[in-house]
Amino acid sequence: QVQLVESGGGSVQAGGSLRLSCAASRSNYSNYCLGWFRQTPGNEREAVATIDSDGTTAYVDSVKGRFTISLDNANTILSLQMDSLKPEDTAMYYCAARWWSLRPTLLCPWGFPNYWGQGTRVTVSS
Repeated sequence: QVQLVESGGGSVQAGGSLRLSCAASRSNYSNYCLGWFRQTPGNEREAVATIDSDGTTAYVDSVKGRFTISLDNANTILSLQMDSLKPEDTAMYYCAARWWSLRPTLLCPWGFPNYWGQGTRVTVSS
């Protein structure tokens, strides 16, 4: 069973930085989509950033230029570097993943995750 464990959340002032990390067990499957989602009360969970097995990254418009998603060389640590944080970034952040043995039509389709971390809270004070 795959386990995803997030760390790095906390409270910062607006304009500050945080780096989130997600430790994951390795999969032998060569096709994957890994990402960070966030959720606030009363709202649906939102994809913040994704990275796939082609190395392609994608970001929600609200974080472009401020957040960077990356994967270490061993493909075991997923990170989200968050700079210039804003109060509206306050949310519970979740690591998410899906691996495929055969390449799907889209590596990161809507609703791709079938594994989730427990979440780590990020609070940005104005």
